[in-house]
Amino acid sequence: MDAVEAILTRRSIRKYSHKAVPEAAIRELLEAAMSAPSAGNQQPWQFIVINDRKTLDEIPRFHPFSQPLREASVAIVVCGDMKRENFKGYWVQDCSAATENILIAARSKGLGTVWLGVYPLDDRVKGMRKLLGLPETIVPLAIIPVGYPIEEKPRASRYDPSRVHYNRWS
Repeated sequence: MDAVEAILTRRSIRKYSHKAVPEAAIRELLEAAMSAPSAGNQQPWQFIVINDRKTLDEIPRFHPFSQPLREASVAIVVCGDMKRENFKGYWVQDCSAATENILIAARSKGLGTVWLGVYPLDDRVKGMRKLLGLPETIVPLAIIPVGYPIEEKPRASRYDPSRVHYNRWS
């Protein structure tokens, strides 16, 4: 699948088969994440791969929209590393770009994902910090369940020409 097709057909998938995602596929997703652009090439990201069923099942206790984790065989937590933040505040954009790269790469490989936001909600950040033993300098931005989808969603047409402006607001 080419890149544009992966982007245009990427959808939030919340239901997965019990088939395990191979380690090699997770590595490719992480490689795609680490290829994201970042301000001044600071690359302020860290990733936690969760494949422990008990840990995945614990997250919905403090993150109310994370039920898909109960079905996924693995999840990737995208974190900002404040020790690597050379350009204040840009870590969110950088880690968001890495997150989107994971979503698109997963789609291109026939995997399903959904972006579950953590930051900036304090209760979710604290819950992830406690569960995963994160130091204060590591801020969890998002959790991405990854699995083989058992639901199919049609391509969404979201292009809206009324939101496109040339040279100035019109």
